[in-house]
Amino acid sequence: MAESGVPHDVLLNRLHGLANQSLQLWGIPDEATARLINVSENTTYLVDAPDGSRSVLRIHRENYHSKRAIQCELAWMQALSEDDCVVTPAVIPGRDGEAVQTATSEELENPRHMVMFEFVPGEQPDEDHDLVTSFEELGEMAARTHEHSIRWQRPQPFERLIWNLEAFYGEKATWGNWRDGPNLTDGAREVLERVESTVKRRIQAFGDGPQQYGLIHADMRLANLLVDNGTTRLIDFDDCGMGWFLYDFAAGISFIEDRPEIPDMRQAWVAGYRKVRDLSDEEEREIDSFIMLRRMALLAWIASHIDVPEAQELAPDFARVSAELGEAYLSLRG
Repeated sequence: MAESGVPHDVLLNRLHGLANQSLQLWGIPDEATARLINVSENTTYLVDAPDGSRSVLRIHRENYHSKRAIQCELAWMQALSEDDCVVTPAVIPGRDGEAVQTATSEELENPRHMVMFEFVPGEQPDEDHDLVTSFEELGEMAARTHEHSIRWQRPQPFERLIWNLEAFYGEKATWGNWRDGPNLTDGAREVLERVESTVKRRIQAFGDGPQQYGLIHADMRLANLLVDNGTTRLIDFDDCGMGWFLYDFAAGISFIEDRPEIPDMRQAWVAGYRKVRDLSDEEEREIDSFIMLRRMALLAWIASHIDVPEAQELAPDFARVSAELGEAYLSLRG
């Protein structure tokens, strides 16, 4: 997220200034305030207007998505809602009618893309309670988005991230090289080298046909669900792109892959998925490979986002646990 040579806290202050200065692009009164609520790839702000109305402003990370790519993300979100597939937050266009606004300030080196969303009430499912039930619903939701992905006529030109093997393991991997992960010992690296070879071999054999690979959310975690009065909304499509459908389960258990409930959560997700869409036994078996693909990508993400508090919290043990998960994977699929 950081601009070159700018400390993280300084950059956050500058982005906060941009957030408040830019509210006029949506015709929001000067008395409104923008309060930081999340920092990850992007910075997200809750906007409170004097009349009591609320909205959510997302300021995009530099050099992650082009304006066209963001427009394609928003087009899919809108189509999912309009086609009664899943409920997504509505986008609030700027005063000029454009969904994606671009602005800068004197303190920032470069302009930033921004999007304003309706404020959606609700709570994310509690990870300390019944995750099995939540994951059955998540499986149904994933299957509906995949079915929609297959039949949806995408706007052209269509530009989104490509989550193929190059994006995870190539020289220009999207989140960097997992080998740069913090606290990666020689022993853990040796295990993960073998995991990479096995994952690549198995996924290449698995294939990327239209029934296995298409437009996916790519970050369908419980943190990206909001539940309110029985309605579940899917939010944060920032990582959506072309990838394997099974990757959506792997993304769903991001950072908690070692929890003892994972086998039950996986079984629930598969059961929910099969309510909507076919999933063969062969595909179910290969979920393990996508879990390790995602886990190693997260190790790279931590290394390349070490200025983000979440990455700092995860850094101490993530490589060690990843290697333990890798050993278990190799004993099954190696």
